[in-house]
Amino acid sequence: MLSHRGQKIADQTKIPWRFALGTTYDRETNPDGRISFATAENFLIQQELEDFANNKVFFPGKAFSYSFSTAGGGPKFPTALAGLLNDYFNPYEPITGKDIRATSAATALHEILAFSLASPGEGVLFSRPYYGRFELDFGNKAQVAVVPADTQAETCFQPDVVDAYEKALLKSNSEGVKIRALLIVNPHNPLGRCYPRETLVALMKFCQKHQIHFISDEVYGLSVFDSGEPDTVPFTSALSINPTDIIDPNLLHVTYAMSKDFGAPGLRIGALISKNEDLKESLLNVIRFHSTSGPSIAIATAMLEDREWVRSFIGKSRERLADTYKFVIGRLNEIGIKYLRGTNAGFFVWIDLSPYLPPESEGLSQERREEVLAQKFIDGGLFLQPHEEHALKPGWFRMVYSSMTRETLELALKRFENVIKA
Repeated sequence: MLSHRGQKIADQTKIPWRFALGTTYDRETNPDGRISFATAENFLIQQELEDFANNKVFFPGKAFSYSFSTAGGGPKFPTALAGLLNDYFNPYEPITGKDIRATSAATALHEILAFSLASPGEGVLFSRPYYGRFELDFGNKAQVAVVPADTQAETCFQPDVVDAYEKALLKSNSEGVKIRALLIVNPHNPLGRCYPRETLVALMKFCQKHQIHFISDEVYGLSVFDSGEPDTVPFTSALSINPTDIIDPNLLHVTYAMSKDFGAPGLRIGALISKNEDLKESLLNVIRFHSTSGPSIAIATAMLEDREWVRSFIGKSRERLADTYKFVIGRLNEIGIKYLRGTNAGFFVWIDLSPYLPPESEGLSQERREEVLAQKFIDGGLFLQPHEEHALKPGWFRMVYSSMTRETLELALKRFENVIKA
């Protein structure tokens, strides 16, 4: 017998479509296996990462001790990450290692933030569509609710999006779910767009008005590329905005990780960047349950300290993401699939499959209509996860294109076309 909360978490695995299916395809051993468009990993720079780890990483004896990675990243990693942020995120004042606390991946960090900033039954604001895993990050153990503002993909980057947040906050507070924070992903997941500076300022002022925390998840901050799309917006980090007369610095927090820009989710390293000393102390006393490993810290520190390698690595990643994105949208245009324009970041494209849903006349819910279509893709050897991003409009799916070789991607898009034509 489990506790009530233990059983509630265990029951998550029984919810249909709750967890993404992975790729089982292998050209040699399982050519009929499934190809997944659901996991946001950057395979495109894996060889460079492998070469660096095998040739340029030295593991000191201390890497296998407690001290090398405890206290929020040990003595070296926070300073190394501060150097990267200063080089690429244009902070309004230099970031130092004292501003940074490292944890075992961004997922663990979100749970710690939920635990530290809110009490069970309280909530965090998001705009639709949003990354559905946040419901697990904030809800499973910390029991903090994800509260969506009803926004559209085309308009949620505009400064007046604060009106939708205001409506959602007031409604949630009146229903007894007190809002304690607002979280954005910039660049956005699943939309692959960046927030304009004026919108970031508007959101910060909104949080100051209501005395709630502003959290900017910037794990895709260096995965911005020349997509050739019209009306794209460059990446602006929340760290680059001077909070004076905008927001109390104690309410402003940025999260980062090695999982996306550096293609290394297996390192399991996330980091909080904040001026809030109480929050950082809270993290230090919880991090013991979410510590990074010494060998992971050694690898990540070696990567970040090699500035020349970082410049080359990030440049190659951006070039390959741009090339792959252009290839994918070219095929989508050939097939006749609409997608959200203005994308220039991340590993995915937001596609409109609403014409292929079962008709509304069948009386199915929006979620069930998307599940019927998703099953057709599974039958065709693909996985696209339905209703994971909680969009208001039915039939929109996140298609991840960076997690496979070009050869596998070509096969996946051919299978996709076959399902659509059928």
